Amino acid sequence: LRSLMEAFAENIAKGLKEKQLAHGVVNCYASPRRLAVQIDRLQLQAPDKAIETWGPPEKVAFDDDGSPTRAAQAFMKKNAITVDQLELRDSPKGKRLYHCAQNPGVCAASIMPAIVIEALEKLPIPKRMHWGDQRELFVRPVHWVVLLLGEQLLPATILGIESATLSRGHRFHHPDFLTIPRPSDYAPLLYQKGRVMADFDERRERIKQQVETCAQTLGEGVRAVVDESLLDEVTALVEWPVALSGRFDQRFLDVPAEALMSSMTGHQKYFPVVNAKGDLLPNFIFVSNLESTDPEQVISGNERVIRPRLADAAFFFETDKKQSLDSRLGKLVAIVFQSKLGSVGDKSRRVAKLS
Repeated sequence: LRSLMEAFAENIAKGLKEKQLAHGVVNCYASPRRLAVQIDRLQLQAPDKAIETWGPPEKVAFDDDGSPTRAAQAFMKKNAITVDQLELRDSPKGKRLYHCAQNPGVCAASIMPAIVIEALEKLPIPKRMHWGDQRELFVRPVHWVVLLLGEQLLPATILGIESATLSRGHRFHHPDFLTIPRPSDYAPLLYQKGRVMADFDERRERIKQQVETCAQTLGEGVRAVVDESLLDEVTALVEWPVALSGRFDQRFLDVPAEALMSSMTGHQKYFPVVNAKGDLLPNFIFVSNLESTDPEQVISGNERVIRPRLADAAFFFETDKKQSLDSRLGKLVAIVFQSKLGSVGDKSRRVAKLS
């Protein structure tokens, strides 16, 4: 989600630069339900551009009578000018026909829909989908589009949806539509009324602080193991983060900590908890996507979910212990490493000898 957000902002900024539309800060937002870019102080009209064109030399452009030759006529046709508009100017190679045209700059209101559409098409999405009877393709089904220039709605059809001034808040806390009066109101309005933290980095920092605070309530010296990639992933899954802690059975601590932590982080997106010595504790911290009126029910549900995950890890660990690693070496002979380099067993012996 972070890469989509950054690419979206970068693509739009690149499109504006190509059209010579100056602007201020480019702010980008992303959550499970939205992808947005807000641009400060966008220039409404690009400056006119002077286009200079040099034509044939004077001797080639006019005959002995001073009349325009075919070369001069071709120059006039190319630049859509008449005979009285022909101009001769000095150049390093002598006098030549010259014409300077003023190309009017593009209007931001007319070009923005095309810039947004092109920016979306260039997003690094490995596999796009279509939905319902729509033929448009995107990473997820699109339900609403907001396209504003100041207080002006820019009419456009983007990914099969007509642009409007309406966005939506949190799926549970504020499922109704919200009217966005102007671009600068987007993030504040979503936060205050929609219960959505649209700013990815702000939401990420909030989650990190909540997880660390939650760990501290579990005892002195207790801390959460916060992996940066997991933090990014959790940030991409919630819009209104609320960190809570749960417990699992003490007996699972007989399983290697790495196996338990892998189950918690990889499958459930939970943050493991360790004591001051770094030993794993029978606790975990998870981030809910809502502010529940009965958090104990949410905690209980997550404790029920983690139990079979850890039971699987314990089962496979106990099953693996029934055979020693040495007893498995013989099976490596049957696995081809490379046709000219023998089996995986041959490779393991070479590695052992080199070591």
